[in-house]
Amino acid sequence: MGDSRGTIRTVDGLVDAGLVADDDRSELGRIAERYAISVTTAMRGRIGAADDPVGRQFVPDRRELLGTPEELTDPIGDLPFTPVPGITHRYPDRVLLKPLHMCPVYCRFCFRREMVGPEHGVLGDEDLRRAMDYIRERPQIWEVILTGGDPLMLPPARLRRIVDELDSIAHVGVVRVHTRIPVVSPERITDAMVGALTGDTPVWVVVHCNHRQELGDAALTALRRLADGGLPLLSQTVLLKGVNDTADALEDLFRTLVCNRVKPYYLHQSDLAPGTSHFRTSIASGQEIVRTLRGAVSGLCQPTYVLDIPGGHGKVPIGATYLEPDGDGYLVTDPNGRHHRYPPGSAPAGTEAA
Repeated sequence: MGDSRGTIRTVDGLVDAGLVADDDRSELGRIAERYAISVTTAMRGRIGAADDPVGRQFVPDRRELLGTPEELTDPIGDLPFTPVPGITHRYPDRVLLKPLHMCPVYCRFCFRREMVGPEHGVLGDEDLRRAMDYIRERPQIWEVILTGGDPLMLPPARLRRIVDELDSIAHVGVVRVHTRIPVVSPERITDAMVGALTGDTPVWVVVHCNHRQELGDAALTALRRLADGGLPLLSQTVLLKGVNDTADALEDLFRTLVCNRVKPYYLHQSDLAPGTSHFRTSIASGQEIVRTLRGAVSGLCQPTYVLDIPGGHGKVPIGATYLEPDGDGYLVTDPNGRHHRYPPGSAPAGTEAA
């Protein structure tokens, strides 16, 4: 059943809420043994049915028991780049700092679904000290990305201590916070939480949201509180079959985010996490969607469509291509699909490089 705030954490709770059939209890119980369940009060209020764009994200599905050969327990390769607990260091100038491995909700498509859950808890004081020492000892680290789990599940006082310590490290130029809290548990975005994120080092908040239906009045109020508190807001969205895999759905989401001072930042190709094949679109269909958006929506509403290369080899843009070689020049495709010749670059006579 749910906790005092009404969060559903068990299959029995899902049955009682009418989100899954009683006949599915046993099969879904097998999923719950491996992957945590959590549907917050805010998200329960946004679900019209288990198979709608919000329900699909949080209500377990029997297809999660079906694995495919290409799926990986660590699809983006965190583990080989984890030198000390709580740190992932994949790129030279930035690290992930994971102060906890719990989330307010557990997305059914999560790429860290093997590594998160209530049993994983909070990074201990000694491990947090080692993580901070790792950052402090490496002057090439310019950006620290707080992720997890969801870092805004921490009490504001503990979060404040982390932000203050990062603030004291001279070579850390920016802190980025990846979170779902403003959308799925907006009541946590209090003045104290906003204050905890405010320091001399700029803090950028990246909000995970996949569909306009997730954004109720409380979520929009939480976003406004963060923006009014001086925190720049970005968003990241995962392209999900049956949730948001149309240009219309993404246009609606991105326009709403921009109107609430959130700049769409990343549109992720869904990762190769176990039991998630029913969520994955083809890259070709994703490229066609972003090509359609390019002509229909303001540049403010355009995220970068990206793929995290399996195995930890980095994140790369995979959006539609508009330019191709054509003789000694180029052929450019405009947002309406028409082709245009573009000349080769040339230097004025007498200025050729030696």
